[in-house]
Amino acid sequence: MPDLPLHLWYSITNLGGAGLTLPLALAIALWLVTGYSWRMAASWLLLLGAAIGLVTLTKIAFLGWGVGVRSYDFTGLSGHAMLSTAVYPVAFFLMLQGVRPALRIAGVLVGLAIGIAVGFSRVVLEAHSPSEAVTGCIVGALTALVFVHYWWEAQSGRLSAAVVTLSLAALTFGLHDVRVPTHRWVTNIALTVSGHNQPYIRAKWKANRPMHKPGALNSPVSQTRNTLTPHRQQPA
Repeated sequence: MPDLPLHLWYSITNLGGAGLTLPLALAIALWLVTGYSWRMAASWLLLLGAAIGLVTLTKIAFLGWGVGVRSYDFTGLSGHAMLSTAVYPVAFFLMLQGVRPALRIAGVLVGLAIGIAVGFSRVVLEAHSPSEAVTGCIVGALTALVFVHYWWEAQSGRLSAAVVTLSLAALTFGLHDVRVPTHRWVTNIALTVSGHNQPYIRAKWKANRPMHKPGALNSPVSQTRNTLTPHRQQPA
């Protein structure tokens, strides 16, 4: 793996955070409505929404019921990897409107490379396993490429590429370190729908140990242990 300082890996991984990528996705949708059509914006939001739904379902399935693949250390798609590989290629696609097709393709590839770097950083920082980062990148890349392929011939004479670029760049710099507690929200949903008091934890799940001893959840000893030994959260 590249020998980069730890703070650089965190800077790369922050490019995939929901606090940045979701506002970028909404900004892209607004520019699509302004410069192209509401159908183009709606298709973007529907594709991205489906990908976000898939990520969320895999996380809920693991946190609530322990559904995963032990042989691949898979507990759910990486949200950082998916969002970055979905959003950045489409952002470059939009910013490079009106340029030669080769340059626009290069821009989409740069966006994909950013997403792959984010996925790689999740593995380096031990936030996700390789299988989770790779599958997240695949889902995100498919989301972006389906959108780009379908709307490749779309033309806009009402949109300034310079203004779009400046607005998206300003969002990227301004929201780079914004954190959104998405994992906490998903965990709460998983516990609510599963009816469990505790989420499944990767370490215990990999060791094929039960989440808790039957009948021990509400005992004083169990409550004391839960207080003294907090569970490690599984990042998005």
